[in-house]
Amino acid sequence: MDKKPSTPSNKQRGESLIESMQTIIDEQTVKDLEFDLIRIMLHDMCNSSTAKAKMTNLAPYRKPHELDKSLRELKEFHRIRTEGFSFPAIDFDELLKEIKLLGIPGSVLPELGFLSILSASRLVNELVLFFKKEKGVFPELELRMKEVYFTQDLIKPIEKVFGPRGEIKDDASPALASIRKEIVVCRRKITRQFNRELKNMTDKGLLGDVKEAYLQNRRVLAVQSTHKRKVNGIVQGASKTGNLTYIEPQAVVAMNHELEMIHDDERKEIRRILAALTESTRQHLELIEAYQVLLVALDFVNAKCRLAIQLNCNMPSFQKENRVELIEAFHPILYLTNEREGNTTFPQSLTLDMEHRMLVISGPNAGGKSITLKTVGLLQLMFQSGLMIPANENSKMSFFRFILTDIGDNQSIENQLSTYSYRLKRMKHFLDITNKNSLLLLDEFGTGSDPDLGGALAEVFFEELYSRGAFGVITTHYSNIKLRAANLNQALNGSMLFDKESLEPLFKLDIGQPGSSFTFEVAEINGIPQSLIDDAISRLDDRKVKMDRLIADLQKEKAMYRAKAQLVQQAEMKTKTSGLEFERLKLKYEQKELAQQKRIEENNLHIHRGKKLSSFIGNYEVSTKGKNQNKELLAEVNKYIAMEKTKIVDAQKAQELKAKSQNNKKKKVTKPRSKQHLIKVGSTVKLINGKEKGTVLEMDQENATVAFGVFKTKVRLNRLNFVR
Repeated sequence: MDKKPSTPSNKQRGESLIESMQTIIDEQTVKDLEFDLIRIMLHDMCNSSTAKAKMTNLAPYRKPHELDKSLRELKEFHRIRTEGFSFPAIDFDELLKEIKLLGIPGSVLPELGFLSILSASRLVNELVLFFKKEKGVFPELELRMKEVYFTQDLIKPIEKVFGPRGEIKDDASPALASIRKEIVVCRRKITRQFNRELKNMTDKGLLGDVKEAYLQNRRVLAVQSTHKRKVNGIVQGASKTGNLTYIEPQAVVAMNHELEMIHDDERKEIRRILAALTESTRQHLELIEAYQVLLVALDFVNAKCRLAIQLNCNMPSFQKENRVELIEAFHPILYLTNEREGNTTFPQSLTLDMEHRMLVISGPNAGGKSITLKTVGLLQLMFQSGLMIPANENSKMSFFRFILTDIGDNQSIENQLSTYSYRLKRMKHFLDITNKNSLLLLDEFGTGSDPDLGGALAEVFFEELYSRGAFGVITTHYSNIKLRAANLNQALNGSMLFDKESLEPLFKLDIGQPGSSFTFEVAEINGIPQSLIDDAISRLDDRKVKMDRLIADLQKEKAMYRAKAQLVQQAEMKTKTSGLEFERLKLKYEQKELAQQKRIEENNLHIHRGKKLSSFIGNYEVSTKGKNQNKELLAEVNKYIAMEKTKIVDAQKAQELKAKSQNNKKKKVTKPRSKQHLIKVGSTVKLINGKEKGTVLEMDQENATVAFGVFKTKVRLNRLNFVR
């Protein structure tokens, strides 16, 4: 019998706390479920520092409609990335510094700032054109584009100043073009004069092996230090050994000064150009701010999409009523670890709904209880944070206000808390806030104290949490918790399967009955001497040992019956498949027989006509005696031809009248609406006059590939009934 809530005040207190809570998870839950590792992966997949910071603090959405919008947006982006759409790479430099500078009157953007704005404008233009081409296909992502538009007003002025390699072009202004021509002329003069000095000094043997060098952007002679006083010029430095002295020849000193003055003119003109360009760009500050918002948002969702592709994720359907239905679900961290190490990851399937909302999992240690619990918690946390999950696309999930965990050994030396004290404080927190919108994930429930006393307290906690209407997954070895779950209407037991013959865990969850802990079998696997195991068994109550063995035997028998049931199901499916194949072949041969019969009738008609014409030919008299000797024969031929033509015309008219009559009947008679048009990929269907339900995997205009359990078969659409 279900237990009622202890006091109305507790419920009211829980409801009031829901309204005041700012977040639905705490950092302990993030740590317990390893969600911080998911955050790190997403952080590394972002391009911009703003999106990276957002991923570092990624948390579940607070409101269901916000979550729903985020999931739809991600689903659209995932479709773009996986269905071959030509979509630009979200690769850009953030515009935060540029936006800040443009907001300051009189400021001048640096060259790199303009290049970042240019790149962003080009990228946004590509995005605008993409969504214009695919208008209405991706409505959620299109909403992101409402603040931006296609324009060349930013691109053209910047391209007029900057070249394709990011350099300021010579013709950015007439003054700059003139200055740079002067620079070219001056450099040529310097080069010619320096080369004369270089040849002169070389001929005199005053230079070292290197002959020349560049110091402070000036070309200098590498003079042997013993001859430095023989060279007229300015000393610019010396080699590390002191053997060479670097001298700028006096003949080019004035020219170099002149070049420096021209470069100064160039820098001033460039700053004037950039200042003017900044003022032009400042007019579009609002649009540039929209660029920043849009590109960071797309970077954010793009990182989510990249993670989904890496983990082979799907989007579960979002249920309004509380429900967790995971089909072939993987723990993402375990999946990546096993993939890296070449190990197999076993998928799990389970359902929590209003009929069965609390699942108590028991079974052997190292059998997968904790990883199953963590899989449920982490995938729920990922889903509510707007992420796709590594599970079958037919999975279903909903929105929980609180996700609460108590997993692992959390001793606190700082606060002088033992494991059990910590767990009691955690349980006190749960009792304060748990209600029907909570998802509880409690690992090794009730451990940390005396088994009998701790088990009794755990049972009370379990009943109280159950009475609040909470959903949850609980792992335990306590028999009283398993028994209590069996007696509560909306709770159920589950067990991790264990192969008693090979003494190895199967890492498969079996719903419906509690599991044996396989304490002694696990001890044997880990090398404990059999004599010690037998001694331990002898010290236990015989009834407890027998009960544990009985549960283990029941698990084994259930597995055996499940295997037999699967074989029966396979046989039934083979029979149905054979029946369908027989019907198909029968129809094929009937059609073939009708075609052959029609061909025989046509051949007989041709033979009859041929014989008649042959008789006419045989009776035809070839003679010149009388002109009218075949008159009667020709009249008979004409009569025969006219009769045959009349038959053909009458048959055509009869067929036209029949077709017209059928069309009129179709217009007059309203046929009952068929549901076959509702059938699509993912629909649940069953054969006409059949009971077995299946799922549509693929389909074309006439046929559908349907999975009935583990079997797949191709069926004509007109032989299927739509279920849902």
